[in-house]
Amino acid sequence: MKLQSYTITQGRDRAPARAMLKGIGFTDEDLQKPIIGVANTWIETMPCNYNLRELAVKVKEGIRAAGGTPMEFNTIAISDGVTMGTEGMKASLVSREVIADSIELLVRGHMFDGVVALVACDKTIPGAAMAMLRLNIPGVILYGGTMQPGKRKGRDISIEDVFEAVGAAAAGRIDEAELKDIEDHACPGAGACGGQFTANTMATVMEMIGLAPMHAAAVPQVDKRKEDVCFRCGQVIMEAVRRNIRARDICTRPAFENAIAAVAATGGSTNAVLHLLAMAREAELPLSIDDFDAVCARTPIFVDLKPGGRFLAADVDKAGGIGVIARRLVEAKLADGSALTVTGRTLAEEAADAHETPGQEVILPVAKALKPRGGMAILRGRLAPEGCVIKLAGHEKKQHHGPARVFEREEDAMEAVTHGKIKAGDVVIIRYEGPRGGPGMREMLGVTGAIVGAGLSDSVALVTDGRFSGATHGFMIAHVAPEAYNGGPIAVVREGDPITVDADAGAINIDVAPAEIRRRLAEWKPPAPKYATGIFAKYCALVSSASEGAVTSQVKATLQKPAVA
Repeated sequence: MKLQSYTITQGRDRAPARAMLKGIGFTDEDLQKPIIGVANTWIETMPCNYNLRELAVKVKEGIRAAGGTPMEFNTIAISDGVTMGTEGMKASLVSREVIADSIELLVRGHMFDGVVALVACDKTIPGAAMAMLRLNIPGVILYGGTMQPGKRKGRDISIEDVFEAVGAAAAGRIDEAELKDIEDHACPGAGACGGQFTANTMATVMEMIGLAPMHAAAVPQVDKRKEDVCFRCGQVIMEAVRRNIRARDICTRPAFENAIAAVAATGGSTNAVLHLLAMAREAELPLSIDDFDAVCARTPIFVDLKPGGRFLAADVDKAGGIGVIARRLVEAKLADGSALTVTGRTLAEEAADAHETPGQEVILPVAKALKPRGGMAILRGRLAPEGCVIKLAGHEKKQHHGPARVFEREEDAMEAVTHGKIKAGDVVIIRYEGPRGGPGMREMLGVTGAIVGAGLSDSVALVTDGRFSGATHGFMIAHVAPEAYNGGPIAVVREGDPITVDADAGAINIDVAPAEIRRRLAEWKPPAPKYATGIFAKYCALVSSASEGAVTSQVKATLQKPAVA
């Protein structure tokens, strides 16, 4: 093995470094072995990452047993569920960049030979993957695991039910006591949000793209089997170092298409579009939002998961795990089974080891798919010239035409929904919530959940340059680009303007004469930045369009200015 850590640990001139490391217990023998960074996103602000400190112990045991020396370090995590609907939510997507930057910086500084990243809440997963693709060293993504379902009145519930109950209470459909009871039972312990929301979607992505060992992610966080998964990941990273299997060897173009197919088949989160685009840019691979549409068009939904379906993520584990999904995709020629994974085996070889539970109803045969196309589509048109994403899982509606109800921020739209000011047929427009305009591209689960809870999910459309939670369902369109802050047409939509959305045609239009739109845009002026200093100001100056993954690591994105579309 050619170890880059030897630059730090070996030779006469490195005696001071060895002396420092011996001060915390490392021996000469330890420092002659491969040094493996264990990047931990443990934090005490949410259940999603709460057990990762204990799980890291097992990862390090696996590394030592396989002949390596682990060195654990921390990075941050922001809870989407806790911050949702507040100014704090603006930190969520920004945190993805900070996570990637901090892992990259630490690994470059200490010249580790490989990395295992313990991840859970939404942005920690792509953030760790982005760092590995920048560094292009052997790396393993280890998902902490989903939360077990909450139990209430004999049925499984999750955090999605709480958000929707808020809307139901505001609409008078349930009382405050029932809302409190749902709140008290939705989250029974540690683990990420329980449906095929963003965390579980991205965990599925990591197994399908090959950065995570197959049969690892689906095991819930509090399940004792997770300790064995962690130990095995410590062994897997050591074998990857010995064989020099690097992140970019794994994340090829076919691997990205495999990942998109898994998102489509499971009705997964629209956030996967942002995160896979960002990962592709770190891997220096061409990938566009239109590529998602092509894969979704040929991939049916055959996994029956919330928010669009019946089951929670823990039920995937009971059904046999993500490997069963992978095997279905490979056998149907919807995924490339020859793609390399971090274990050194192909995706097909890994999937072949899956043990499907007899009689399970979660992962259907492809021939008995729930829907003929995947759970999202890309729309373009006069309202979104660079594209946007519509979620198709969980409803049958494909078209909507109605008057715009325009809001300059999420809180104003939430107030309108919860006070009965939104009516059937409306198109709720929430703008200046994009990557730069927010800044930070907040998720809208509070608003979308309230719309569902108010009984309007089949009759109201929501359009935003912000994002949606993976728990969102209904007729919802996000990632509108160009965003309002950059002078996209969404910036000049006026109250009452007719809006038409046609998912079958892939179109989203403002039914106003093009000359009038051009006139409005010529008069439009960008608003003052919401933050003049600090990390939000820095992010606003650097971040690219949502149609490019909202990344900050591309030189061409630096100091871009608002421009009339």
